[in-house]
Amino acid sequence: MKAIRVIAGPNGGHTALMELPIPELKPGMVRVRVMASGLNRGEIAHMSWHRSGPPGPAGVEFAGLVDAVGSGAGPWKPGDRVMGHGAGSHAEYILAAPGALMPVPEALNWVQAASFPNVFITAHDALISNAAMQPGETVLVNAASSGVGLAAIQLAKLMGARRVFGSTRSSAKAARLAAFGVDVAIDRSNTDLGACIAEHTDGKGVDVIIDCVGGSDFEANVKALAVKGRLVNISRLGGSKATMDLEQLWLKRLRIIGVTFRTRSEEERVACVQACARDALPLLEAGRIQLPVERTYPMAQIAQAHAFIQQDQHLGKIVLTMDPAA
Repeated sequence: MKAIRVIAGPNGGHTALMELPIPELKPGMVRVRVMASGLNRGEIAHMSWHRSGPPGPAGVEFAGLVDAVGSGAGPWKPGDRVMGHGAGSHAEYILAAPGALMPVPEALNWVQAASFPNVFITAHDALISNAAMQPGETVLVNAASSGVGLAAIQLAKLMGARRVFGSTRSSAKAARLAAFGVDVAIDRSNTDLGACIAEHTDGKGVDVIIDCVGGSDFEANVKALAVKGRLVNISRLGGSKATMDLEQLWLKRLRIIGVTFRTRSEEERVACVQACARDALPLLEAGRIQLPVERTYPMAQIAQAHAFIQQDQHLGKIVLTMDPAA
């Protein structure tokens, strides 16, 4: 099979398209023929740390057809249309844990299905499992035009948030956020975050912040939180270093939460997938979730796809196709 692997180098890794054996079916696992695989900005950052060792897997989300089912890996069967979460998805075949798979709704094509798993699992884990957002609360999503940002916006709105704020540093992207459920779009290039939040919350601040920016926005985020507010940090596009006023933490009784899959056990990872499936799949099947895909690339053009992501001009997802018909 054709598969993309990350090749280590002294200055960080790079991708290469390789010919590898189809993975051998194992008990308790499902082999999927991958039709499309979503790309995520975090994968590019991960490559920069790959400085030694053997070639590593690339990609974390996919959609395709069940090819074979190992013993004890029901209820899946060959031919089922599935989408899922798992390392090594940029390949023509992948072995997946049965609990990390979800059925593909009939109305979705492969590209749309491949754009769903990672961003919605991540957003759901941050917003619902960790921030414990309740109906009627207010939510701010930073880097709102990213894949995770758009997922978090939609989940917040569909699961009962009273008002959803979305921030971006692009006026063009800010203008498009309302279509996904944003009540107040904040262009950080010309708007003060704290002043805008205060104006629209009667000075109280927001209950939940889903943050993909990190360092550069951290102090402003803390100030924008309401009493008993929760800030969940997913990634650090604006840097990993920040300072904060501990008086704010103390006086407002805030919670600052970090989330990642890298330190989770396999059981925890599968639990995240299943929690997202419980809440988000019915919304997806009902056609209430949008899955914007900016561009698709064939497997062989993964370098071009990564280069396009780094231009930061897209809104939504970039997807690799493993099959010309996808």
